[in-house]
Amino acid sequence: MDARDFDALVDQAIARVPANLLAKVENAVLLIEDDPPADGPVLLGLYVGIPLTARDSHYSGVLPDRIYIFRKPALAMCDTYEQVVEEVAITVAHEIAHHFGISDAQLHAWGWG
Repeated sequence: MDARDFDALVDQAIARVPANLLAKVENAVLLIEDDPPADGPVLLGLYVGIPLTARDSHYSGVLPDRIYIFRKPALAMCDTYEQVVEEVAITVAHEIAHHFGISDAQLHAWGWG
């Protein structure tokens, strides 16, 4: 799958997130990269920032949080187009959840692991 088609799947995944939840995302940008950082584990997505639950009155003038979605690992782990669609949707939701301060442990407990 080329980058343009993958980008479209990410757009579709974002469209599946409830609008009232997306409206609460603050100071964040979603980026699509081919690969995760070379010096770390193989990841499908990564949240880098200060979750909304950790922001206080001193939070100002900071760069946007970054939500990364990585194309090549998602494609490598999926055998079908439908699997890629579902994995991208799960990854987008998972990383947005981190923006709201929801931990991996909680996501796993809810079955989003």
